[in-house]
Amino acid sequence: MNGEIYCDAEETPGRRSGHRALGVAGLILGMGALVTLTIWGWSDGGQAGGLLALDIAVGVLGCAVAPALLRWPVIGGLALAVLAVVSPAATPPATLGALRVAQVRGFPVAVAVAVAGIAAHAVQAGWRPNGGIAFGWWLALITAGYGALVGWGALSQARRALVTSLRERARRAEAEQGRRVAEARILERTRIAREMHDVLAHRLSLLATYAGALEYRPDSPPEQLSRAAGVIRAGVHQALDELREVITLLRDEDDADSDGWPQPVLADLSRLVDESRDAGGQVRLRDEVIDPAALPAAAGRTVYRVVQEGLTNARKHAAGQPVQVVLEGRPGARLVIDIRNPLPTDRASSPITPGSGTGLAGLTERVQLAGGRLDHEVTAAGFRLHAWIPWPA
Repeated sequence: MNGEIYCDAEETPGRRSGHRALGVAGLILGMGALVTLTIWGWSDGGQAGGLLALDIAVGVLGCAVAPALLRWPVIGGLALAVLAVVSPAATPPATLGALRVAQVRGFPVAVAVAVAGIAAHAVQAGWRPNGGIAFGWWLALITAGYGALVGWGALSQARRALVTSLRERARRAEAEQGRRVAEARILERTRIAREMHDVLAHRLSLLATYAGALEYRPDSPPEQLSRAAGVIRAGVHQALDELREVITLLRDEDDADSDGWPQPVLADLSRLVDESRDAGGQVRLRDEVIDPAALPAAAGRTVYRVVQEGLTNARKHAAGQPVQVVLEGRPGARLVIDIRNPLPTDRASSPITPGSGTGLAGLTERVQLAGGRLDHEVTAAGFRLHAWIPWPA
């Protein structure tokens, strides 16, 4: 019997208090039984009535002090050792005190309490000898008993500390795994949001250009109006389809997979430029890339997004101005993207759509993740967007 009360960490305070009360009651009953047996054994030896009364009093006092071991193990253990000097009835509580101290305190403290208990029993045997065994053997048995209790308590303490450490490590590992999963989801959602910005901003800027043409030229021939309306209708359908795809990915948290999202490559640049030209943009593309098929797909997507953002910003902030796109690069060097367009000659009359700058911020991060760099500036000659990314051999 070790006198410990174990409580589940998830128990309520009421249940914990109830378990503690049951543990104290069990401790008192068990200790009372051991003390009773000890007194019974000594009474059979023919001890005098005065000593019997002393043993009973010490036994009752020892049972009363024993619950204090749960809160003050060292003080309680030493107090019970002092009682063991007076009567053998205090032997069960005193040994329990040594065990309790070994379970909850350091090994040196437990040894000190055990030595005090051994000394107390040596004094007890001096004035109340046990007729059935020599003093030397009695002291050896007491020492062996206390040594076993200290070893048992220390082992129990080490095991409890190990279990607690393993539980804490498991809890931390679970929390760390949860944090990594949450970070991965946030990063994936951020990536999808960036892709959505790039795609929809480009698509909606094209629609805005065609809608502006219908607004400012209502006297255009019917075939041109019909063609512009058809382009707007097709563009709206495409934008809705792309928006539906990204919403589906965002709703499905567990199965969101980047492979499910259509990714452009360098070969799609011609289609991107044709869309801008069809919308009335003056785009000049000078492609001086050597061996474009050798460019990694991830690098091709980055180049596509840089050009897409450059064309979108040109339509928003410099509508009607020519845009020059230059691509240069080869394997083993860099792939350079340079996009330039003059500023509107009359900014007051030119429809400039305000922007938040999140597109360029996200684009800068994308280029940096690819190992490159992106710069943009407004000069007297116009707006320039310049980027480069490494191209492994």
